[in-house]
Amino acid sequence: MLLVDQTEPAGGSVAQYLGLPFVTICNALALNREPSIPPPFTPWDYRDDAWGRMRNRLGNAISDRILAPVRHTLADYRARWKLPAHEDIEDTFSSIAQISQQPREFDFPRRCLPDSFHYVGPLRRKSLREVAFPWEKLDSRPLIYASLGTLQNKNLKPFHCFAEACRGLEVQLVIAGVGHESLGALPKNVMAVAYAPQLQLIKRASLTLTHGGLNTVLDSLACGVPLLIMPITYEQPAIAQRVRWVGAGEMMPISQLNPAHLCALIGKLLGERAYADAARRIADAIRAAGGVKRARHIIETVGR
Repeated sequence: MLLVDQTEPAGGSVAQYLGLPFVTICNALALNREPSIPPPFTPWDYRDDAWGRMRNRLGNAISDRILAPVRHTLADYRARWKLPAHEDIEDTFSSIAQISQQPREFDFPRRCLPDSFHYVGPLRRKSLREVAFPWEKLDSRPLIYASLGTLQNKNLKPFHCFAEACRGLEVQLVIAGVGHESLGALPKNVMAVAYAPQLQLIKRASLTLTHGGLNTVLDSLACGVPLLIMPITYEQPAIAQRVRWVGAGEMMPISQLNPAHLCALIGKLLGERAYADAARRIADAIRAAGGVKRARHIIETVGR
């Protein structure tokens, strides 16, 4: 059996050519299309009306045009291997099991998913190695965790903005992904480390500042921590829209990032209980979804 990332359209064809079953793993936002669901590369909100469906149809058409070279290459191989042609993107997904690391509650309302689709929640495990961190420097003030992941942390301007926004607040800010030597002088309530024990810090946090990578977002929601998302690229705007949809945070365009605006939003997110309540509801949903154990059970069941 092969486990194939949903964003890799050729994986299922390789499995068919080899005569092997395959299971689709949705590590990113689910790509399954429905008229009311915006394409995952767009910052669009959920609209189940004529305008929303027309907008989504246009977005999917643009996506198909961009990915045409990939589809043509795949079609050539399928013809060479005497496999039936694919009619649309759905044909590249497994018919026996599709496993998503979103919980159902962290998605827009869907009506057309196949019976083989399973929301199981984050496919994560605890780190197997200890990460050094100056825990003794943390005190009783609300903790804000800030991360731009491993691909978007080269631009230091957002980190400086985070620090300035928190300068006058009665909070502690931990910036992960860039050391203090790269950022220079920081306010006394700001700490920067090149690598952080993310999940352990988020468990102690009251708020996460992030670009909206799915792993950091799901880690935060799993701990019941609301988020302020500043999406940069890829599917991050779509993830931010889902955070807003479930009420577990807010979104700020990275182009509008400034200390005063950020400070006001941080105060709002820390001051209004509804955000934390919504995040805790998603945390409950994640615990109930089953995670890796349920994914394993599904894979073993269809394998038999």
